[in-house]
Amino acid sequence: MTILVIGATGRVGRHVVDQLVSRGAAVRVLTRDPSKANFPAGVEVAQGELLDLDALRRAFTGIRTLFLLNAVSGDEYTQAIITLNVARDAGVERVVYQSVLHADRSVNVPHFAVKLGAERMLEMMDFSATILRPSYFIDNEAMIKDVVLEHGVYPMPIGSKGVAMVDARDIAEVAAIELIRRDQAPGKLPIETINLVGPDTLTGEDVANIWSQVLGRPIAYGGDDPSGFEQTMAGFMPKWMAYEMRLMAERYVSDGMLPEPGDVERLTAMLGRPLHSYREFAAAAAPAPRPA
Repeated sequence: MTILVIGATGRVGRHVVDQLVSRGAAVRVLTRDPSKANFPAGVEVAQGELLDLDALRRAFTGIRTLFLLNAVSGDEYTQAIITLNVARDAGVERVVYQSVLHADRSVNVPHFAVKLGAERMLEMMDFSATILRPSYFIDNEAMIKDVVLEHGVYPMPIGSKGVAMVDARDIAEVAAIELIRRDQAPGKLPIETINLVGPDTLTGEDVANIWSQVLGRPIAYGGDDPSGFEQTMAGFMPKWMAYEMRLMAERYVSDGMLPEPGDVERLTAMLGRPLHSYREFAAAAAPAPRPA
């Protein structure tokens, strides 16, 4: 059967498509602008968006298995509710849904609360689902690497409890494994939740130290000030979203984003390789050494 990927143009979704294609799966993606899609040969592209019901219904034609990743937006919950209802109407019964780690604890953070609601829908509507709960993405750090490189400060207020940052490639590979497992199963499988974390649980000071070692010069941690982070974010994103990022950072500072016992070992066993680390990201982002 063809697997429908929603959220295929983002940091995780593109890797999900690549992983599915490399495993021989038939893939369809839903995207607003097919001209910018640039997916591997053989991927079927359906034009539309989640609140375009006609396009959504067309995209679900002949689909049994769905990967759903809907981005943070003001109407994220409406998108999730509509999509899962249309999926159910179309006969889709197998879903891999990208939620967020600790969705059930950080309910004052809007996109955490949205994902908890979607998880509940999957349970109550009797889907055969894998719920992926990733930690904070290492890949998000691309937004702040210039601050590190140019100003010598790591600005993300992630606190001293620790955050087990995860690489988007690891999320995507686990998603592809689960999509194919569910799609090929002879019947519906029970709901399962998988925490997606990185190999290291890092504090703000830890991350600054990694950058210091990689760059060969001191990098300072900017401190635990989510309000200052909100002000910075508001300079290049909507104010409501910057406030949401502040609420998320406040949870990092107060609670951290810690793995459960056995999470790292479970993921390593699933992938058959070590997880990608923050140090790898920092090393790749560092400028190449100048010739002597």
